[in-house]
Amino acid sequence: MSSPRSISTTAAMLEPRSLGAVAAALERSLAESSPRDIVATAQRTLGTDRLALVSSFGTESAALLKIVADVDRSIPVLFLDTGWLFEETMAYRDTVTARLGLTDVRTISPSPRAVQRRDPQRDLWHSNPDACCRLRKVEPLRRALASFDGWINGRKRYHGGVRGELPLVETDGLRLKFNPLARATRDEIDAIFRDAGLPRHPLEARGFTSIGCMPCTSRAQPGEALRTGRWRGRDKVECGIHPDLNAATISPDDRVVP
Repeated sequence: MSSPRSISTTAAMLEPRSLGAVAAALERSLAESSPRDIVATAQRTLGTDRLALVSSFGTESAALLKIVADVDRSIPVLFLDTGWLFEETMAYRDTVTARLGLTDVRTISPSPRAVQRRDPQRDLWHSNPDACCRLRKVEPLRRALASFDGWINGRKRYHGGVRGELPLVETDGLRLKFNPLARATRDEIDAIFRDAGLPRHPLEARGFTSIGCMPCTSRAQPGEALRTGRWRGRDKVECGIHPDLNAATISPDDRVVP
């Protein structure tokens, strides 16, 4: 199903209330659309240079990256290097980028000045994991998204928790946020990998079903939910880039990365 052709104004030119109406119209229009059509609609609505895909290059990431590459390999891909990632994830980023021919993968890092000031001993992940995620993920992504009117991410309803009611399109401050795989099943994701011959994350074979930073990621046991290995034993299930992105506080020293 095609997108509303009347939507031609970029998100940056809209007030939050108007942007909400755009998101609602897109949600209705895309109700029966495929993930590829949702990505294509996002590109038509905003333009390639105003739309980004945010990817962790985790265990399921290549499926959405393949869909985006099929639409346009030049859509910018933002990858957050927190300084705590597995070496296997960094290598997987390079492998998938080459395999799909992605032409604009941007590695985003936290401000070195902010890290030195707020996490000089590199133990913030242990004492305050929310603050660590804010420093190393939320704030860098907020800066990186400043030049975009919308972004695409790979969350899925079957991951459960707060993701169980994901819409296809939502607002994120003054940006649109597209969730092309919100309705996808795990079997459908596996089928994309199989049909496209996509490589799997090397840590998946070792029992990791959801992969983030090294200190806060553990193997999932048989029968456990996919994201159980993230922040195991803590009252934390999300890093914060989704529900809290626009509520994050950025200090003046963090606005420009040295």
